[in-house]
Amino acid sequence: MIKLRNRNGRVTIHDLATAAGVSVSTVSKALNDNGRMAAETRARIKRIATEIGFRPNALARGLLSSRSFTIGLLTNDTYGRFTLPVMAGISEALVDHGVSVFLCAIEDDPALGKIHVDAMLDKQVDGIIATGKRIDGSLPVDLSGLPVPVVYAFTTGTPDSVTLTADDGHGATLAAAWLKEIGRKRLAHVTGPDDFAAVHARAAAFRDVAGLDVPVLYGAWSENWGHEAIDQLWGAGKERPDGIFCGNDQIARGVIDALRERGVRVPEDVSVIGFDNWEIVAAQSRPPLTTIDMNLKELGRQAGLTVLALSEGKPVEAGLRKLPCRLVVRQSCGGRAQS
Repeated sequence: MIKLRNRNGRVTIHDLATAAGVSVSTVSKALNDNGRMAAETRARIKRIATEIGFRPNALARGLLSSRSFTIGLLTNDTYGRFTLPVMAGISEALVDHGVSVFLCAIEDDPALGKIHVDAMLDKQVDGIIATGKRIDGSLPVDLSGLPVPVVYAFTTGTPDSVTLTADDGHGATLAAAWLKEIGRKRLAHVTGPDDFAAVHARAAAFRDVAGLDVPVLYGAWSENWGHEAIDQLWGAGKERPDGIFCGNDQIARGVIDALRERGVRVPEDVSVIGFDNWEIVAAQSRPPLTTIDMNLKELGRQAGLTVLALSEGKPVEAGLRKLPCRLVVRQSCGGRAQS
């Protein structure tokens, strides 16, 4: 019997090396099926590993495979509005592979970003996933030329990288099609600032279905703007919409509140659809808000599997990947869920 090195009684890679009479590096090569050695030596080491009950822990697996089994997640989304569901998807995808994820929030500080990237590299992460607050904005730190693979999710990546984002146009198309399906004929779109790529993609797709003459009102990502937009839409002499698609859930809640204050019933008189499916806003609206879900958890899952494949040396085609959105029907539309 060999003397166990680990206090918890677990057989270590050093124990296996001692039992086999070889070095730790030789054990690594034998169990990882690489390096040059006699076939009988490799077979003997594997046999002894089975006999003494050797199971690689995270550190030992790192020695065996030259990997740390950790992934770094870098974000400037301080509130976690988009990062948290992305991280949930990443963790879900990687947990069965024994890979851990640690999050570093860099706000919009380039110096802090460099500190965190250096720390990740010092910890020998197998890869980095960068995520942010908008697809047409990049993190304030240069991630090109790093010695580990980098995948971008919901933020701008380098031309040769893999970048994943929600398909904003698809989400807006779902919204317009649903409003028309439940019989709404006078549609309007109340959205965010016109310097966002997502805003233009959603507006264009909505008009493609609802009609090119549909009014589009640009403003802030806020409930206050939703209130103001209703003042404009209900102005003297204007045709009042019976279906309103909003650029996010906060705007939609402001729209609903402003309609209620005017005695306009939702959804009987006007149907309202939001965007994001931010549960804390959508589910607590009065009435609960029909909205577009960007499937950020699935986006995170895909990002996790992609960075894992890259870290294992598998070929992955670079480019932008748009993931489909999902319509979540609640009471603010008055329609029935699609089958």
